[in-house]
Amino acid sequence: MQGTAMDKFFGNLHLVLLTGLVAAIALIAYLGPDQTLLLSYVLRWLHVFFGITWIGLLYYFNFVQIPTMPSVPAELKPGVSKYIAPNALFFFRWGAAFTVLTGLAVAHVSGYLHQALTFTAGFELIGIGMWLALIMAFNVWVIIWPNQKKALGIVEADADTKAKSAKTAMIFSRVNTLLSIPMLYAMANFS
Repeated sequence: MQGTAMDKFFGNLHLVLLTGLVAAIALIAYLGPDQTLLLSYVLRWLHVFFGITWIGLLYYFNFVQIPTMPSVPAELKPGVSKYIAPNALFFFRWGAAFTVLTGLAVAHVSGYLHQALTFTAGFELIGIGMWLALIMAFNVWVIIWPNQKKALGIVEADADTKAKSAKTAMIFSRVNTLLSIPMLYAMANFS
C-alpha cells in the first residue's frame, strides 16, 4: 500500500513541484528574515527557480537537442518533435514568463525597478541584466514559440515554411544563448 502511494506521488510531476514549492516557502518562512522581508525572499527564490527552468531548457535545446537532431534516424525524429520538444517548450516559455515576472516583482518590492530599467548610477549592471532578460523573453514568446509551432507541425505549415521556421527558431534560440551569458553575469553580480 505504501509503495503505491509513493508511486502515485512521485509519478505526478505537478504534485512533486507543488510540494517542493510549499516546502521551500515553509523553509523560507521558518528560517528566513523577519516578516517584512518574507515576500522579497519568496520572490527571489521563485525568480531563481523559474530562471533555472528557463535557462536550463535553453541550454538543453542548444547544447543537446539542436546538435543531436541531424544524427537521429528519420524514423525516430517524431519521438522528439511530437512528444519531447512540445513538452520542453511548454516549460521553456512559461519558465521565461515567470522568470521575468518574478524578477520585475523582486525589483519592485526591493525598490529599484525604475532605477534598474533606466540605468540609474549604481543600478546599471542589474539594469543590463533585466533588459537582456526582457529581450530574451520577447524572443521566446514572439519569435521562437510561433516558429516552433510551425516547425513541429503544431500548426499547419507547408514543408518550406516548416524549414524556414525551424531555422528562424534556431537562430533566435542561439541569440538567447549568447545573451544569457552576460545576462547571468549581470544578475549574479548585482549587490
